[in-house]
Amino acid sequence: MVFSSLSFIFVFLPVFLALYYILPAKCRNLLLFLGSLVFYSFGEPYYLFLILCSITVNFIIGRGLEHFEGRHFERKTLLILSLIYNFGFLLFFKYTNFFIENINAALRLVRIPWRFYTLSITLPLGISFYTFQIASYVIDVYLGKTKADKSYISLGAYLCMFPQLIAGPIVVYSDIRDALKSRTVSVYGLDNGFKTFIVGLGYKVIIANRIGTLWNEVCTIGFESISTPLAWLGAFAYAMQLYFDFCGYSLMAVGLGEMLGFHMPANFEHPYTARSVTDFWRRWHITLGAWFREYVYIPLGGNRRGKKRMLFNLLVVWFLTGFWHGAAWNFILWGLFIFILQIIEKNITLKWLNADNIFAKLTSHVYMIFYILVSWSIFAISDFRELGVFLSRLFPFFVSGSADSQMLFNLSDFTRLALDYAPLLIASILFATDYPERLFEKIRNRFFGVALAFVIFWWSVYYLGIGMNNPFLYFRY
Repeated sequence: MVFSSLSFIFVFLPVFLALYYILPAKCRNLLLFLGSLVFYSFGEPYYLFLILCSITVNFIIGRGLEHFEGRHFERKTLLILSLIYNFGFLLFFKYTNFFIENINAALRLVRIPWRFYTLSITLPLGISFYTFQIASYVIDVYLGKTKADKSYISLGAYLCMFPQLIAGPIVVYSDIRDALKSRTVSVYGLDNGFKTFIVGLGYKVIIANRIGTLWNEVCTIGFESISTPLAWLGAFAYAMQLYFDFCGYSLMAVGLGEMLGFHMPANFEHPYTARSVTDFWRRWHITLGAWFREYVYIPLGGNRRGKKRMLFNLLVVWFLTGFWHGAAWNFILWGLFIFILQIIEKNITLKWLNADNIFAKLTSHVYMIFYILVSWSIFAISDFRELGVFLSRLFPFFVSGSADSQMLFNLSDFTRLALDYAPLLIASILFATDYPERLFEKIRNRFFGVALAFVIFWWSVYYLGIGMNNPFLYFRY
Protein backbone atom coordinates (compact mmCIF):
# COMPACT_ATOMS: atom_id res chain seq x y z
CA MET A 1 0.00 0.00 0.00
CA VAL A 2 1.25 3.48 -0.84
CA PHE A 3 0.12 6.85 0.48
CA SER A 4 -0.92 7.99 -2.98
CA SER A 5 -3.54 5.29 -3.41
CA LEU A 6 -7.30 5.48 -3.09
CA SER A 7 -7.35 2.50 -0.72
CA PHE A 8 -4.98 4.27 1.68
CA ILE A 9 -6.66 7.67 1.49
CA PHE A 10 -10.29 6.53 1.71
CA VAL A 11 -10.08 3.24 3.62
CA PHE A 12 -6.95 2.62 5.71
CA LEU A 13 -6.27 6.18 6.89
CA PRO A 14 -9.84 7.14 7.97
CA VAL A 15 -10.39 3.84 9.81
CA PHE A 16 -7.00 4.02 11.51
CA LEU A 17 -7.39 7.68 12.55
CA ALA A 18 -10.89 7.08 13.90
CA LEU A 19 -9.63 4.26 16.13
CA TYR A 20 -6.49 6.21 17.05
CA TYR A 21 -8.44 9.24 18.28
CA ILE A 22 -11.14 7.19 20.03
CA LEU A 23 -8.89 4.82 21.96
CA PRO A 24 -7.26 5.87 25.26
CA ALA A 25 -3.76 7.31 24.99
CA LYS A 26 -2.20 4.23 26.60
CA CYS A 27 -3.49 2.06 23.71
CA ARG A 28 -2.20 4.20 20.88
CA ASN A 29 1.26 2.64 20.63
CA LEU A 30 -0.30 -0.80 20.35
CA LEU A 31 -2.70 0.41 17.64
CA LEU A 32 0.14 2.14 15.81
CA PHE A 33 2.24 -1.04 15.98
CA LEU A 34 -0.53 -3.34 14.78
CA GLY A 35 -1.88 -0.86 12.22
CA SER A 36 1.59 -0.42 10.75
CA LEU A 37 1.98 -4.18 10.40
CA VAL A 38 -1.36 -4.28 8.57
CA PHE A 39 -0.19 -1.41 6.34
CA TYR A 40 3.04 -3.25 5.52
CA SER A 41 1.24 -6.55 4.91
CA PHE A 42 -0.59 -5.03 1.93
CA GLY A 43 2.76 -4.90 0.15
CA GLU A 44 4.77 -7.91 1.31
CA PRO A 45 3.08 -9.95 4.07
CA TYR A 46 5.66 -12.73 3.82
CA TYR A 47 8.39 -10.34 5.01
CA LEU A 48 6.55 -9.30 8.18
CA PHE A 49 8.63 -11.85 10.07
CA LEU A 50 11.80 -9.87 9.25
CA ILE A 51 10.47 -6.76 10.97
CA LEU A 52 9.15 -8.72 13.94
CA CYS A 53 12.46 -10.54 14.30
CA SER A 54 14.32 -7.25 14.07
CA ILE A 55 12.21 -5.75 16.85
CA THR A 56 12.61 -8.84 19.04
CA VAL A 57 16.36 -9.24 18.63
CA ASN A 58 17.15 -5.56 19.09
CA PHE A 59 14.75 -5.18 22.01
CA ILE A 60 16.58 -7.99 23.82
CA ILE A 61 19.99 -6.57 22.90
CA GLY A 62 18.97 -3.07 24.02
CA ARG A 63 17.91 -4.39 27.41
CA GLY A 64 21.07 -6.47 27.56
CA LEU A 65 23.24 -3.42 26.97
CA GLU A 66 21.72 -1.78 30.02
CA HIS A 67 21.91 -4.98 32.06
CA PHE A 68 25.66 -5.22 31.43
CA GLU A 69 26.29 -1.57 32.26
CA GLY A 70 30.00 -1.12 33.06
CA ARG A 71 31.03 -4.45 31.52
CA HIS A 72 32.80 -3.43 28.34
CA PHE A 73 33.37 -6.86 26.79
CA GLU A 74 29.76 -8.02 27.11
CA ARG A 75 28.35 -4.72 25.85
CA LYS A 76 30.68 -4.58 22.87
CA THR A 77 29.86 -8.19 22.01
CA LEU A 78 26.14 -7.42 22.07
CA LEU A 79 26.66 -4.35 19.86
CA ILE A 80 28.66 -6.34 17.31
CA LEU A 81 26.07 -9.11 17.27
CA SER A 82 23.32 -6.56 16.71
CA LEU A 83 25.15 -4.90 13.81
CA ILE A 84 25.96 -8.26 12.23
CA TYR A 85 22.32 -9.32 12.53
CA ASN A 86 20.82 -6.06 11.23
CA PHE A 87 23.21 -5.40 8.38
CA GLY A 88 23.56 -9.10 7.61
CA PHE A 89 19.94 -9.31 6.52
CA LEU A 90 20.29 -6.09 4.52
CA LEU A 91 23.38 -7.41 2.77
CA PHE A 92 21.77 -10.78 2.09
CA PHE A 93 18.56 -9.51 0.53
CA LYS A 94 19.95 -6.46 -1.24
CA TYR A 95 23.43 -7.46 -2.35
CA THR A 96 23.75 -11.26 -2.57
CA ASN A 97 22.95 -11.48 -6.27
CA PHE A 98 25.14 -8.45 -6.97
CA PHE A 99 28.13 -10.20 -5.42
CA ILE A 100 27.34 -13.48 -7.19
CA GLU A 101 27.04 -11.77 -10.59
CA ASN A 102 30.35 -9.98 -10.12
CA ILE A 103 32.10 -13.15 -8.97
CA ASN A 104 30.79 -14.90 -12.09
CA ALA A 105 32.02 -12.00 -14.23
CA ALA A 106 35.46 -12.25 -12.66
CA LEU A 107 35.52 -16.01 -13.27
CA ARG A 108 34.62 -15.47 -16.94
CA LEU A 109 37.38 -12.90 -17.22
CA VAL A 110 40.05 -15.35 -16.09
CA ARG A 111 38.43 -18.19 -18.12
CA ILE A 112 37.46 -20.33 -15.13
CA PRO A 113 34.35 -22.36 -16.08
CA TRP A 114 32.73 -22.33 -12.63
CA ARG A 115 29.51 -20.40 -12.14
CA PHE A 116 27.35 -19.63 -9.13
CA TYR A 117 23.59 -19.46 -9.42
CA THR A 118 21.83 -16.28 -8.37
CA LEU A 119 19.09 -16.56 -5.77
CA SER A 120 15.39 -16.01 -6.37
CA ILE A 121 14.87 -13.34 -3.71
CA THR A 122 13.16 -9.96 -3.72
CA LEU A 123 14.14 -6.90 -1.75
CA PRO A 124 11.83 -6.44 1.27
CA LEU A 125 10.10 -3.08 1.21
CA GLY A 126 11.74 -0.52 3.46
CA ILE A 127 14.59 -2.74 4.66
CA SER A 128 17.22 -0.09 3.84
CA PHE A 129 15.35 2.44 5.98
CA TYR A 130 14.29 0.40 8.99
CA THR A 131 17.71 -1.28 9.22
CA PHE A 132 19.34 2.12 9.63
CA GLN A 133 16.74 3.14 12.20
CA ILE A 134 17.10 0.10 14.45
CA ALA A 135 20.90 0.18 14.12
CA SER A 136 20.92 3.81 15.31
CA TYR A 137 18.78 2.80 18.30
CA VAL A 138 21.19 0.07 19.42
CA ILE A 139 24.26 2.27 18.84
CA ASP A 140 22.75 5.13 20.85
CA VAL A 141 21.89 2.78 23.71
CA TYR A 142 25.44 1.43 23.64
CA LEU A 143 26.91 4.95 23.70
CA GLY A 144 24.57 6.01 26.50
CA LYS A 145 22.82 8.64 24.37
CA THR A 146 19.45 7.10 25.14
CA LYS A 147 17.95 4.54 27.48
CA ALA A 148 16.80 1.20 26.16
CA ASP A 149 13.05 1.04 25.62
CA LYS A 150 11.46 -1.18 28.25
CA SER A 151 8.35 -1.73 26.17
CA TYR A 152 8.36 -4.12 23.23
CA ILE A 153 5.23 -2.41 21.88
CA SER A 154 6.84 1.03 22.10
CA LEU A 155 9.95 -0.10 20.24
CA GLY A 156 7.76 -1.87 17.69
CA ALA A 157 5.73 1.30 17.17
CA TYR A 158 8.96 3.23 16.60
CA LEU A 159 10.37 0.86 14.01
CA CYS A 160 7.11 0.00 12.22
CA MET A 161 5.49 3.43 12.27
CA PHE A 162 3.72 3.39 8.89
CA PRO A 163 4.29 7.07 7.95
CA GLN A 164 8.03 6.41 7.57
CA LEU A 165 8.31 2.61 7.44
CA ILE A 166 8.79 2.07 3.71
CA ALA A 167 10.76 5.09 2.46
CA GLY A 168 11.72 7.27 5.41
CA PRO A 169 12.51 9.86 6.51
CA ILE A 170 15.01 8.06 8.71
CA VAL A 171 13.90 8.87 12.24
CA VAL A 172 16.37 8.09 15.03
CA TYR A 173 14.87 6.83 18.27
CA SER A 174 16.00 9.80 20.39
CA ASP A 175 14.01 12.18 18.15
CA ILE A 176 10.67 10.63 19.10
CA ARG A 177 11.50 8.83 22.38
CA ASP A 178 9.47 11.26 24.48
CA ALA A 179 6.55 11.24 22.05
CA LEU A 180 6.41 7.44 22.23
CA LYS A 181 5.81 7.75 25.97
CA SER A 182 3.44 10.71 25.91
CA ARG A 183 2.07 12.78 23.04
CA THR A 184 -0.84 15.05 22.35
CA VAL A 185 -3.26 14.55 19.51
CA SER A 186 -5.58 17.38 18.63
CA VAL A 187 -7.91 18.71 15.98
CA TYR A 188 -5.28 21.32 15.15
CA GLY A 189 -2.63 18.65 14.62
CA LEU A 190 -5.05 16.64 12.50
CA ASP A 191 -5.92 19.68 10.37
CA ASN A 192 -2.35 20.93 10.01
CA GLY A 193 -0.98 17.47 9.33
CA PHE A 194 -3.61 16.73 6.71
CA LYS A 195 -2.78 19.95 4.86
CA THR A 196 0.92 18.99 4.84
CA PHE A 197 -0.10 15.56 3.59
CA ILE A 198 -2.10 17.18 0.77
CA VAL A 199 0.90 19.27 -0.33
CA GLY A 200 3.01 16.13 -0.49
CA LEU A 201 0.25 14.28 -2.33
CA GLY A 202 0.08 17.07 -4.90
CA TYR A 203 3.85 17.01 -5.39
CA LYS A 204 3.73 13.28 -5.95
CA VAL A 205 0.60 12.85 -8.07
CA ILE A 206 0.22 16.14 -9.94
CA ILE A 207 3.89 16.88 -10.64
CA ALA A 208 6.15 13.82 -10.14
CA ASN A 209 3.92 11.23 -11.80
CA ARG A 210 3.20 13.40 -14.82
CA ILE A 211 6.65 14.85 -15.45
CA GLY A 212 8.02 11.34 -15.04
CA THR A 213 6.26 10.41 -18.27
CA LEU A 214 8.63 12.77 -20.11
CA TRP A 215 11.63 10.78 -18.90
CA ASN A 216 9.78 7.58 -19.81
CA GLU A 217 9.22 8.91 -23.34
CA VAL A 218 12.93 9.68 -23.69
CA CYS A 219 13.76 6.12 -22.58
CA THR A 220 11.15 4.69 -24.96
CA ILE A 221 12.56 6.59 -27.93
CA GLY A 222 15.98 5.14 -27.13
CA PHE A 223 19.11 7.06 -26.17
CA GLU A 224 20.69 6.37 -29.58
CA SER A 225 17.85 8.27 -31.27
CA ILE A 226 17.54 11.41 -29.16
CA SER A 227 19.12 14.79 -29.71
CA THR A 228 21.37 16.56 -27.25
CA PRO A 229 18.70 19.12 -26.24
CA LEU A 230 16.23 16.28 -25.57
CA ALA A 231 18.84 14.39 -23.54
CA TRP A 232 19.24 17.41 -21.26
CA LEU A 233 15.47 17.86 -21.10
CA GLY A 234 15.08 14.20 -20.16
CA ALA A 235 17.72 14.48 -17.44
CA PHE A 236 15.93 17.55 -16.10
CA ALA A 237 12.59 15.72 -16.12
CA TYR A 238 14.07 12.77 -14.21
CA ALA A 239 15.66 15.12 -11.67
CA MET A 240 12.32 16.81 -11.05
CA GLN A 241 10.43 13.51 -10.94
CA LEU A 242 12.86 12.14 -8.36
CA TYR A 243 12.63 15.29 -6.24
CA PHE A 244 8.86 15.70 -6.21
CA ASP A 245 8.37 11.94 -5.81
CA PHE A 246 10.59 11.63 -2.74
CA CYS A 247 9.94 15.09 -1.31
CA GLY A 248 6.22 14.47 -1.76
CA TYR A 249 6.46 11.16 0.09
CA SER A 250 8.48 12.79 2.89
CA LEU A 251 5.94 15.61 3.26
CA MET A 252 3.12 13.07 3.43
CA ALA A 253 5.07 11.20 6.12
CA VAL A 254 5.61 14.41 8.11
CA GLY A 255 1.92 15.28 7.79
CA LEU A 256 0.82 11.81 8.89
CA GLY A 257 3.22 11.97 11.82
CA GLU A 258 1.71 15.28 12.93
CA MET A 259 -1.78 13.75 12.78
CA LEU A 260 -0.52 11.05 15.15
CA GLY A 261 1.21 13.48 17.52
CA PHE A 262 4.79 13.03 16.27
CA HIS A 263 7.12 15.70 14.90
CA MET A 264 9.22 14.08 12.22
CA PRO A 265 12.33 15.74 10.78
CA ALA A 266 12.21 17.51 7.44
CA ASN A 267 13.92 15.53 4.70
CA PHE A 268 14.33 18.24 2.04
CA GLU A 269 15.13 21.93 2.06
CA HIS A 270 14.62 23.03 -1.55
CA PRO A 271 17.88 21.48 -2.79
CA TYR A 272 17.58 22.80 -6.35
CA THR A 273 18.01 26.34 -5.03
CA ALA A 274 21.50 25.44 -3.74
CA ARG A 275 24.58 27.08 -5.20
CA SER A 276 26.99 24.16 -4.91
CA VAL A 277 26.92 20.38 -4.95
CA THR A 278 28.03 20.43 -1.30
CA ASP A 279 25.07 22.62 -0.34
CA PHE A 280 22.74 20.52 -2.47
CA TRP A 281 23.59 17.45 -0.43
CA ARG A 282 22.95 19.28 2.81
CA ARG A 283 19.42 19.88 1.57
CA TRP A 284 18.62 16.53 -0.13
CA HIS A 285 17.56 13.47 1.88
CA ILE A 286 18.67 15.28 5.02
CA THR A 287 17.98 12.38 7.38
CA LEU A 288 20.17 9.98 5.39
CA GLY A 289 23.01 12.49 5.33
CA ALA A 290 22.60 13.04 9.08
CA TRP A 291 22.69 9.27 9.68
CA PHE A 292 25.95 8.81 7.76
CA ARG A 293 27.46 11.85 9.46
CA GLU A 294 26.50 10.66 12.96
CA TYR A 295 27.19 6.94 12.62
CA VAL A 296 29.97 6.74 10.00
CA TYR A 297 31.77 10.04 9.33
CA ILE A 298 32.19 11.22 12.94
CA PRO A 299 33.14 7.76 14.36
CA LEU A 300 35.81 7.51 11.64
CA GLY A 301 37.27 10.78 12.88
CA GLY A 302 35.40 13.33 10.78
CA ASN A 303 37.69 16.26 9.98
CA ARG A 304 39.56 16.04 13.31
CA ARG A 305 42.49 13.87 12.17
CA GLY A 306 43.97 15.85 9.34
CA LYS A 307 43.14 16.45 5.72
CA LYS A 308 44.09 13.02 4.37
CA ARG A 309 41.97 11.23 6.95
CA MET A 310 39.06 13.59 6.23
CA LEU A 311 39.30 12.73 2.52
CA PHE A 312 39.29 9.04 3.35
CA ASN A 313 36.30 9.46 5.65
CA LEU A 314 34.35 11.31 2.97
CA LEU A 315 35.26 8.64 0.44
CA VAL A 316 33.89 5.94 2.74
CA VAL A 317 30.68 7.92 3.33
CA TRP A 318 30.02 8.50 -0.35
CA PHE A 319 30.92 4.97 -1.34
CA LEU A 320 28.45 3.67 1.26
CA THR A 321 25.85 6.27 0.25
CA GLY A 322 26.02 5.11 -3.34
CA PHE A 323 26.02 1.43 -2.38
CA TRP A 324 23.08 1.97 0.00
CA HIS A 325 20.96 3.20 -2.89
CA GLY A 326 21.28 0.04 -4.91
CA ALA A 327 23.18 -3.11 -5.77
CA ALA A 328 24.62 -1.87 -9.05
CA TRP A 329 27.90 -0.29 -10.12
CA ASN A 330 26.24 2.87 -11.39
CA PHE A 331 25.26 3.77 -7.80
CA ILE A 332 28.85 3.35 -6.65
CA LEU A 333 30.04 5.45 -9.60
CA TRP A 334 27.40 8.05 -8.72
CA GLY A 335 28.62 8.21 -5.10
CA LEU A 336 32.25 8.57 -6.19
CA PHE A 337 31.27 11.29 -8.68
CA ILE A 338 29.61 13.31 -5.89
CA PHE A 339 32.65 12.71 -3.66
CA ILE A 340 35.03 14.10 -6.30
CA LEU A 341 32.84 17.16 -6.87
CA GLN A 342 32.69 17.88 -3.14
CA ILE A 343 36.46 17.53 -2.75
CA ILE A 344 37.02 19.96 -5.61
CA GLU A 345 34.57 22.39 -4.06
CA LYS A 346 35.99 22.18 -0.54
CA ASN A 347 39.54 22.76 -1.78
CA ILE A 348 39.15 25.06 -4.76
CA THR A 349 35.78 26.46 -5.82
CA LEU A 350 33.47 26.68 -2.78
CA LYS A 351 34.61 30.12 -1.70
CA TRP A 352 33.93 31.51 -5.19
CA LEU A 353 30.60 29.70 -5.50
CA ASN A 354 29.39 31.27 -2.25
CA ALA A 355 30.53 34.78 -3.17
CA ASP A 356 27.92 37.46 -2.51
CA ASN A 357 27.56 39.06 -5.93
CA ILE A 358 25.04 38.68 -8.74
CA PHE A 359 27.45 37.06 -11.18
CA ALA A 360 28.54 34.41 -8.67
CA LYS A 361 24.94 33.70 -7.63
CA LEU A 362 23.85 33.17 -11.23
CA THR A 363 26.81 31.09 -12.37
CA SER A 364 26.85 28.99 -9.18
CA HIS A 365 23.20 28.01 -9.74
CA VAL A 366 23.95 27.05 -13.35
CA TYR A 367 27.02 25.10 -12.26
CA MET A 368 25.08 23.21 -9.59
CA ILE A 369 22.21 22.27 -11.91
CA PHE A 370 24.65 21.18 -14.61
CA TYR A 371 26.53 18.74 -12.40
CA ILE A 372 23.47 17.51 -10.54
CA LEU A 373 21.78 16.62 -13.84
CA VAL A 374 24.88 14.69 -14.89
CA SER A 375 24.93 12.91 -11.53
CA TRP A 376 21.24 11.96 -11.79
CA SER A 377 21.92 10.52 -15.23
CA ILE A 378 24.51 8.21 -13.68
CA PHE A 379 22.05 7.42 -10.90
CA ALA A 380 19.15 6.62 -13.22
CA ILE A 381 20.84 4.37 -15.81
CA SER A 382 22.26 1.13 -14.44
CA ASP A 383 23.38 -0.34 -17.79
CA PHE A 384 26.82 1.10 -18.50
CA ARG A 385 26.46 0.76 -22.26
CA GLU A 386 23.18 2.71 -22.15
CA LEU A 387 24.77 5.21 -19.77
CA GLY A 388 27.63 5.72 -22.19
CA VAL A 389 25.20 6.37 -25.03
CA PHE A 390 23.20 8.83 -22.94
CA LEU A 391 26.34 10.71 -21.85
CA SER A 392 27.41 10.86 -25.50
CA ARG A 393 24.11 12.60 -26.21
CA LEU A 394 24.63 15.03 -23.35
CA PHE A 395 28.16 15.79 -24.59
CA PRO A 396 28.22 15.10 -28.37
CA PHE A 397 31.31 17.25 -28.91
CA PHE A 398 33.34 14.51 -27.23
CA VAL A 399 32.10 11.97 -29.80
CA SER A 400 33.63 11.66 -33.24
CA GLY A 401 31.43 11.19 -36.32
CA SER A 402 29.13 13.49 -38.21
CA ALA A 403 25.93 11.70 -37.15
CA ASP A 404 26.67 12.32 -33.49
CA SER A 405 27.79 15.87 -34.12
CA GLN A 406 24.53 16.68 -35.87
CA MET A 407 22.61 15.67 -32.76
CA LEU A 408 23.68 18.92 -31.14
CA PHE A 409 21.60 20.93 -33.64
CA ASN A 410 18.54 18.69 -33.95
CA LEU A 411 15.70 20.47 -32.17
CA SER A 412 12.65 18.72 -33.61
CA ASP A 413 12.18 16.06 -30.90
CA PHE A 414 13.13 18.53 -28.18
CA THR A 415 10.66 21.16 -29.39
CA ARG A 416 7.77 18.72 -29.57
CA LEU A 417 8.18 17.34 -26.06
CA ALA A 418 9.18 20.69 -24.54
CA LEU A 419 5.94 22.24 -25.80
CA ASP A 420 3.87 19.25 -24.68
CA TYR A 421 5.29 19.39 -21.16
CA ALA A 422 5.84 23.15 -20.88
CA PRO A 423 3.25 23.71 -18.08
CA LEU A 424 4.73 20.88 -16.01
CA LEU A 425 8.28 22.04 -16.60
CA ILE A 426 7.41 25.56 -15.50
CA ALA A 427 5.49 24.27 -12.48
CA SER A 428 8.36 22.02 -11.42
CA ILE A 429 10.81 24.94 -11.54
CA LEU A 430 8.45 27.15 -9.54
CA PHE A 431 7.62 24.57 -6.88
CA ALA A 432 11.26 23.56 -6.49
CA THR A 433 11.79 26.99 -4.91
CA ASP A 434 10.54 27.96 -1.47
CA TYR A 435 8.13 30.68 -2.65
CA PRO A 436 4.98 28.54 -3.06
CA GLU A 437 5.46 26.86 0.32
CA ARG A 438 6.12 30.18 2.03
CA LEU A 439 2.94 31.57 0.50
CA PHE A 440 0.95 28.50 1.53
CA GLU A 441 2.22 28.81 5.12
CA LYS A 442 0.75 32.31 5.26
CA ILE A 443 -2.68 31.27 4.00
CA ARG A 444 -3.01 27.64 5.08
CA ASN A 445 -5.45 28.48 7.89
CA ARG A 446 -7.42 31.04 5.91
CA PHE A 447 -10.33 30.43 3.58
CA PHE A 448 -8.22 30.62 0.43
CA GLY A 449 -5.66 28.19 1.86
CA VAL A 450 -8.37 25.68 2.76
CA ALA A 451 -9.92 26.06 -0.70
CA LEU A 452 -6.52 25.56 -2.34
CA ALA A 453 -5.89 22.41 -0.30
CA PHE A 454 -9.36 21.17 -1.29
CA VAL A 455 -8.56 21.67 -4.98
CA ILE A 456 -5.15 19.98 -4.74
CA PHE A 457 -6.64 17.02 -2.90
CA TRP A 458 -9.44 16.32 -5.36
CA TRP A 459 -7.22 17.04 -8.35
CA SER A 460 -4.84 14.38 -7.04
CA VAL A 461 -7.71 11.98 -6.38
CA TYR A 462 -8.91 12.47 -9.96
CA TYR A 463 -5.50 11.49 -11.35
CA LEU A 464 -5.40 8.47 -9.05
CA GLY A 465 -8.92 7.55 -10.11
CA ILE A 466 -8.05 7.47 -13.80
CA GLY A 467 -5.15 5.15 -13.07
CA MET A 468 -2.11 7.28 -13.84
CA ASN A 469 1.33 5.74 -13.30
CA ASN A 470 1.96 5.84 -9.56
CA PRO A 471 5.23 4.22 -8.41
CA PHE A 472 7.40 5.62 -5.62
CA LEU A 473 10.94 5.69 -7.01
CA TYR A 474 12.66 5.33 -3.64
CA PHE A 475 10.84 2.07 -2.83
CA ARG A 476 13.47 0.22 -4.87
CA TYR A 477 16.34 1.65 -2.85
